[in-house]
Amino acid sequence: MTTKSIQAAVTGLHGEITVPGDKSISHRSIMFAGLCTSPVHITNFLHAQDCMSTVTCMKALGVDIVETTNGDMSVCGKGLHGLREATSVIDAGNSGTTLRLMMGILSGQKFLTTFTGDSSLSKRPMDRVIKPLAKMGAHIVGRRGNTLLPITVIPQTNKLIGLEYEMPMASAQVKSAILLAGLYAKGTTTITEPYPSRNHTEKMLSAFGADINSSGNNIKINPIQELTAPQHIEVPGDISSAAYWFVAGSIIKNSDILIKNVGINETRTGIIDVLKKMGANIEILNLRRTGGEPFADVRVKSAKLHGIDIKATIIPRLIDEIPVIVVAAILADGITTISGAQELRVKESDRIKTVYNEFSKLSTNITEKKDGFIIKGNGSLKYAECNSHNDHRIAMSLAIAGAAGSGINIDKAECVDISYPEFYKTLHNLTNK
Repeated sequence: MTTKSIQAAVTGLHGEITVPGDKSISHRSIMFAGLCTSPVHITNFLHAQDCMSTVTCMKALGVDIVETTNGDMSVCGKGLHGLREATSVIDAGNSGTTLRLMMGILSGQKFLTTFTGDSSLSKRPMDRVIKPLAKMGAHIVGRRGNTLLPITVIPQTNKLIGLEYEMPMASAQVKSAILLAGLYAKGTTTITEPYPSRNHTEKMLSAFGADINSSGNNIKINPIQELTAPQHIEVPGDISSAAYWFVAGSIIKNSDILIKNVGINETRTGIIDVLKKMGANIEILNLRRTGGEPFADVRVKSAKLHGIDIKATIIPRLIDEIPVIVVAAILADGITTISGAQELRVKESDRIKTVYNEFSKLSTNITEKKDGFIIKGNGSLKYAECNSHNDHRIAMSLAIAGAAGSGINIDKAECVDISYPEFYKTLHNLTNK
């Protein structure tokens, strides 16, 4: 395990950067291309550990995937009904997206698949996906009441049945697993969410010719014989990775950063809405679209922030960004409350507990709630020795806190490779412009 020391960025952050390809879209581009029979060329694919777990999984199921010399991915799939049985157990690594979405795809197959994962993924509950899939007729077994890895998807003898499902939580992973199973089901599958979650699956399935329709919080999908692949998918920059620079540029004095080619899907821009409400100076430039997904350049300048109430309705649009929002809230004027974020309890770590334990070493202004935080602003961030708990979003948020405060030492810092391998190098470059 590596330790990383971050120095305070006393002269501000300056420069023009790009962020890695969107993690959610990278996962889906490989999966959906693998369910087609014509080649798909994917540019700006995120070569991070989680997305490479999806590549490994699809290769194990017979999909031809080749990385080109410039890092692009060329995929030639086997069609909806042409995947083959893996010759061994498939390791999903740390990737909950890989595991949950693949359970949806494999629920309709006629062969057996067993998944394992790392120690973190093996502790994450899968019943929220398995229960609705079981209602469709899938047969999935695992440890502790079929909730924990290793998990086996049993071969399907009868066709899956379409489902009307009212989701108890807003979760893009659960929704996506059900929609993917719906491609193989008899009849219509209908999902109702309490609040809209990320809609990358709906947008990309539509681009692949699926019979899918969305209206408000309701999504319907019908089975289809085959998907039709677009020749090219350009993955926009990941807004969850850009979020660290949105916050850093806002809270570190004298900063001025331009982040190029950021995906600004409407279900992901909660971080921008929250920071603007807090008083951030964020400008959207050069808006355009690719493959149905909007992306733009984002300019951030330092600003004095103030506390706000962040309620449950917006949480699905910024769930991954909450740890770094806490950093902004500590340095803002007034009180910030975050509610309805209990989903953080079942991420790579219990992120509510981890944020409270680690950030309390930097500031005494944080109170943990069952579903979020109360942060008293006007604070400062002192130097501390902190632990990422092998959670990439905790590590990057701690690094931004160190740069905005008095520095920090982060143990298990290498976990950022899961989503943003160049993160520390980018922070160094912005600090030394």
